[in-house]
Amino acid sequence: MIIIELAVGPIMANCFIVGCERTRAAAVIDPGDEADKILMSLAKSKLTVKYILNTHGHFDHVGANRRIKEVTGADILIHRLDAPLLESLSEAAAAFGLSAENSPAPDKYIDEGDRIVFGDICLNVLHTPGHSPGGVSFHTDGVVFVGDTLFAGSIGRTDFPGGDFHTLISSIRTKLFPLGDETMVCTGHGPRTTIGLEKRSNPFLQMA
Repeated sequence: MIIIELAVGPIMANCFIVGCERTRAAAVIDPGDEADKILMSLAKSKLTVKYILNTHGHFDHVGANRRIKEVTGADILIHRLDAPLLESLSEAAAAFGLSAENSPAPDKYIDEGDRIVFGDICLNVLHTPGHSPGGVSFHTDGVVFVGDTLFAGSIGRTDFPGGDFHTLISSIRTKLFPLGDETMVCTGHGPRTTIGLEKRSNPFLQMA
């Protein structure tokens, strides 16, 4: 499995390209900005995008949806509860003094238990709300892509509309912890971590 990590945009959101080594089929997880940077990385790695996967609908994670779809034709997948956010990305970004293009409508809604297959890779969808109502994580082969659900030593903000602290903590404990201590956590911002490390030392999870 190929995993390429790109920090994009002024908020430095992590975009992940996940590719199949045998078929070169790929998915782009959270293309938040700098579409050309993402597209150049795909071309350099000789990967063909099948899916654009949104862990949630905040502008810093989906701002390049439109451009990536226009160039690749890949399907946009997001949870139904966060899909309405795609229609107001420009307004959401403007509130932070930034800019973003509104996203095309999703091609498909995803939810708990769905499987996204491309090449030899199967991503399992986990519904992990709390940062946003439709937040999801994608799990495969000892790796989980969590968006803004969990960070190294921290958790996602819960003060945005639809956020809830207790829901977020429950998502982490009931959906992510069972994946196993050795599971690598690819976060929406900042460095990667592991489930075990966050269990032991994340202050938000110790107090919850």
